[in-house]
Amino acid sequence: MNGIYQIMESILPFEFMKYDFMKNALLAVLIITPLFGIVGTMIVNNKLAFFSDALGHSVFTGMAIGILLGVSDTNVSTILFAVVFALLLNWIKRKNTVSTDTIISVFSSTSTAIGLVILSRNGNFSKYSALFVGDILNISPKEIGLLILIFIIVLLFWFFCFNKLHAVSLNSSLAKSKGINIRLLENIFAVIIALLVMLTIKWVGILIINALLILPAASARNISSNMKEYHIFSIVISLFSGLLGLLLSYYLSLATGPTIVIIAAVIFFSTLIMKPIFNE
Repeated sequence: MNGIYQIMESILPFEFMKYDFMKNALLAVLIITPLFGIVGTMIVNNKLAFFSDALGHSVFTGMAIGILLGVSDTNVSTILFAVVFALLLNWIKRKNTVSTDTIISVFSSTSTAIGLVILSRNGNFSKYSALFVGDILNISPKEIGLLILIFIIVLLFWFFCFNKLHAVSLNSSLAKSKGINIRLLENIFAVIIALLVMLTIKWVGILIINALLILPAASARNISSNMKEYHIFSIVISLFSGLLGLLLSYYLSLATGPTIVIIAAVIFFSTLIMKPIFNE
């Protein structure tokens, strides 16, 4: 990491770069925001905004299960629960018994309630309240390493599977006739979303992680004329929002995650206003 930090200091000779926590936070933003930009396009295309939001809320249940089982590292139980939760949502969604958004809403509220009840026993919930807004300034080099790993996984999935996933979002019947294993593809994507959400939620926050996944992609869709522009704009908007939000939060003493979301929201509404111009 020291070599990376030396390069960052030479490129960005700002006063805040003398602090290790800001170096860690900046590097994390440079990894997380492009990730959100890439995955966000696939989430928006496949209408899975509620899905990622439900996964974010399931963090409490995963932690609660870990505590009940006496697991020393609740991060493990949280990730495992999120993966199982994502696959279960996919399985029930395919049954088509009720609308997808209803299923996801029911599971999200139920899992959140169960987790909160367990974690609030004996008045201990206060130590978990920081998860609501997150704190990227506390991220460690080891945790940045995990982000790099999920970044590589997402890039590989995007490279090999995006066209297939996009085909499914356009016409699942046609995609199936072309030999695409829709169930396997959807399950892999669900697991990737679960891993991404669980590995970043501590730093981003439960209340705003879905916004950071959706807003850049939604903004990019407003001003894109093709799929290439869609991805590039989404990554650029996400990266810009993250960097500007981090800087403003440092100099103005604001919460980093919400500041990033506000910037991303301003960009979204700006692109929404400009949408008719780009669609001419």
